[in-house]
Amino acid sequence: MITSPSDTLLDRLSATPKLWNILRWIVEAGFHGERLAIARELRPWAGDHRRFLDFGCGTGEFASAFPPARYVGIDLSTTYLRFAGDHRPGSYLASSGERLALAEASFDAALVVGVIHHLPDDVAAAALAELHRALRPGAIALVMEDIPPPDPWNLAGHLMHWLDRGGHIRSEADYRAIFGSGFAVERSYHMRSGICDYAVYVLTRSQ
Repeated sequence: MITSPSDTLLDRLSATPKLWNILRWIVEAGFHGERLAIARELRPWAGDHRRFLDFGCGTGEFASAFPPARYVGIDLSTTYLRFAGDHRPGSYLASSGERLALAEASFDAALVVGVIHHLPDDVAAAALAELHRALRPGAIALVMEDIPPPDPWNLAGHLMHWLDRGGHIRSEADYRAIFGSGFAVERSYHMRSGICDYAVYVLTRSQ
C-alpha cells in the first residue's frame, strides 16, 4: 500500500500528542462547538451523580468538561492515554471498543467524538453494542461524527475533510443503521467547529 506524503505527515503529527492537540485546537477553534454541545446535551455539571464515559477519548481533550471523579476515558492508544493521564483530570483505561473492560450498565452517559467514521461497519456495530452494554437503560450518548462540509466556500474545511484519515464517513441513514435498535435517536443536527463540520446525534439507550 502506497502512503501519500500528507498521510505520512499526519501520522507523524498524530504520534506526538502535544503537536496533534495544537493542530486540532487551531483548526477547530479551540473545540468551541464540541464544548457547547457537551454542555447543552449532557449537562455534566448539573449537580447530579452520573458517571460519564468518553468513548475513544484520545488525549482527553474534553475531560475538563466533566467532574473528574465521575469521568472515565477509554482509548486504544496508550501514547494518547499516557498524555491524558499526565495532563487531564479523570481516569483513563486502555480498552478495545469492541470488548470494553467495563462492567455492564455502569455509566449514565457517554461522549463519542470522531470515532465511528474510523471504523468499518462490523467493527462499528460491535463497538456500539459494547457501548450499549456499558450504559444504563435510559442513558444518553452524545455522538459527533465528521461529515463533508456543506458550505462549498469552506475551502479549508474541504481540505481538512480530504486529509481526514477516517475511511468510513457515512450518510445520516448509514449512521442511524450503525446505532441499531439499541439506541433511539432523540435528535440530530449539523454543527461547525472551526473549519470542521459534524453531524451531532443525541441518542438514548433502550431498555
